[in-house]
Amino acid sequence: MNYVEIARNEIIDISNENGLTTGKVRAISSKLFKTLENKNIEYVLKRCEEFLLERDWALGIIAYDWAFRVKKQYTKETFMIFERWLKEYVTGWGDCDDFCTHAFGELFSQYNELFPKIMKWTEHPDFFVRRAAAVILIYPMKKNRCQEINPFLISDALMNDSHHLVLKGYGWMLKVLSETDPIMVYDYLSEHKSTMPRVSYRYALEKLDRKMKSQLMEG
Repeated sequence: MNYVEIARNEIIDISNENGLTTGKVRAISSKLFKTLENKNIEYVLKRCEEFLLERDWALGIIAYDWAFRVKKQYTKETFMIFERWLKEYVTGWGDCDDFCTHAFGELFSQYNELFPKIMKWTEHPDFFVRRAAAVILIYPMKKNRCQEINPFLISDALMNDSHHLVLKGYGWMLKVLSETDPIMVYDYLSEHKSTMPRVSYRYALEKLDRKMKSQLMEG
């Protein structure tokens, strides 16, 4: 069965009717996934890559969604597949965030010991890979499955990155961290107040309480 063609036809039908949205693509993805007779991870990820090879926004959403749906079958070896996808198929912040805050983030939450591999992304020439180094931490932090992760090593490495979407990415990561560890984030922001770019700084302090925020904004 050619799932790419089936998905593409459904996407075209919806686009012609009343426009395409991420939510509508996810609905197509869910419906199509239920028709899969073989839900073994090897088979599913091969189908995902067929979607990714099309380099189409909507088909990419389906690929990352299907990859997330087999999360109970992840192993450490799955990391190599996902890292290759990140570097070969992700091209911007949208698919970077979709992939990293769902499928790839779930994988990382299961295997925190892969953190040194994530750190290497901070030196990658493509901005979306560097952004991924921060954004991938968001899922395990929200799930409280980040015992072997040090987010501040990521923000240190990306502190003065040349791309504004990388700066926003680690600022977002620190903002999420502040919801569970506000004191640690407050202390970190206080320490780096004079060196952290404003865009990262303002993102990071957004969820802190009014008193902390006021103190950080002074001067």
